[in-house]
Amino acid sequence: MKNNTLAKLSLLISAGIFSLAAFAQSYPSRSVSLVVPQAAGGTNDIVARLIAPAFGDALGTSVVVENRPGAGGNIGTQSVARSAKDGYTLLLTINSAQAINPSLYKNPGFDPINDFVPLYYIGATPYVLVSPPGSPYKTLADVVSAAKKRPGELSYASAGNGTISHLLGAMLNTSAGIEMQHIPYKGVAPAINDVLGGQVPLAFASLPSALNYIKAGKLQAIAISSAKRSSAAPEIPTIAETYPDCVGEVWVALFAPSDVNSDAAKKIQIAMGKVLARPEVREKLNAQGLDLSPVPPAKLSALLKDELSKWAKIVKASGAQLD
Repeated sequence: MKNNTLAKLSLLISAGIFSLAAFAQSYPSRSVSLVVPQAAGGTNDIVARLIAPAFGDALGTSVVVENRPGAGGNIGTQSVARSAKDGYTLLLTINSAQAINPSLYKNPGFDPINDFVPLYYIGATPYVLVSPPGSPYKTLADVVSAAKKRPGELSYASAGNGTISHLLGAMLNTSAGIEMQHIPYKGVAPAINDVLGGQVPLAFASLPSALNYIKAGKLQAIAISSAKRSSAAPEIPTIAETYPDCVGEVWVALFAPSDVNSDAAKKIQIAMGKVLARPEVREKLNAQGLDLSPVPPAKLSALLKDELSKWAKIVKASGAQLD
């Protein structure tokens, strides 16, 4: 009896080893979903669509970008957290969803640390304060002066409550001693559309989402939110040149559900490294205003923890809270 039990145990162990080896050799055997938890037109959507073809080439399969917006990114993020741990569903997200929502929402429906494995930090980009052509708001001084003359009357659009584009306005209010009115939209695209149409005088938008409009002369760039000027648009001054404490960027990173198969995770990381080493991909991303600075997974995890703490304080100070 004892020998039979040992034989069965040996077979089970052998079968497990064989199945893991088979998985390592076969992954990926079908298409991979790259979930973007925001609407089309935002920073991570732009990045996803620029890298997807090369990412698919590097993995040896097709990579399908899926926008799953809603609740400030919570819906798409939740869906990935609850997906299979096989490496076929990945999350390409931004810090406004992963690092701000846990403080903004009473129950975001996911744990940013325990529900995900950080795979690859791709890069960061600033936000830009914009106005329509012909607007009297051409400089940051114009904006601050008008806001001081008419407290609470000057408004700015954002991609939604609690997003970095919202909180940057709150930070500027505090730094400059002004009171601009916040108008939240469901994504950056409709916010920009209403600035273009003259329905709202100002907006904070990520540089990748606004840069083409700026280059085409359809939007005026007032100032950007990074500590230093962007190489993609060095002519745009920073807010920090006037208000040094008013700094905030959006970063883009790749995550998988926690306990994802380790062999799949390694292949994904190797593939993404190859993608970001391709000069044509780097050129396209840099042209969009994305500063590519790969960070090891352990440092991405540490960065996320730091950002959770940083933005929790800013959310609390802003008074923003969503159910």
